[in-house]
Amino acid sequence: MNINHLKILFSEEQIQRRIKELGDEMNKFYNGEEVYAICVLKGAVMFTVDLVKHLNMPLKMEFIRLSSYNGGTSTSGKVNAVDISLPDLNGKNVLIIEDIVDTGLTAKFLLDFLNCNFHTKSTKFCSLLDKKVSRLTDIEPDYYGFEVDDKFLIGYGLDYDGYYRNLRYIGYMEKSELE
Repeated sequence: MNINHLKILFSEEQIQRRIKELGDEMNKFYNGEEVYAICVLKGAVMFTVDLVKHLNMPLKMEFIRLSSYNGGTSTSGKVNAVDISLPDLNGKNVLIIEDIVDTGLTAKFLLDFLNCNFHTKSTKFCSLLDKKVSRLTDIEPDYYGFEVDDKFLIGYGLDYDGYYRNLRYIGYMEKSELE
């Protein structure tokens, strides 16, 4: 992949402004109550770190690792729970933080896992990006940063074969340019 063909979709400034807005919305909803923020690794780590800086409540961070891409440019359709160990979340406010909701299969897997194993006080799902055009489930995030169309996105946590997560912006390449 030639990074020079990458087009900027969301600048660092746009991302940070929207994250602050999401934080403000969540502060109103949680109203100072304790929250368990669950970051879905690896893609959501940059978003999670920036988002929690704007959350004004007692907050514990947890990290889980799920995979559905296996190094390609599209989902494999199967969610692999690499590490999904969590503390007791019964009676807790849970905020799941994801980089992108694409097909919705990963989000559905995670929400089903939480519903089967815990009786949370509240469970909210936040995704930086919402790719509704690819949705195969009825899952919709409670909070999202930006709606995106069917482009291959790279940067700010989103990778191509493990690379480019460190970009401060989100860029894209047309799928035809990836082949």
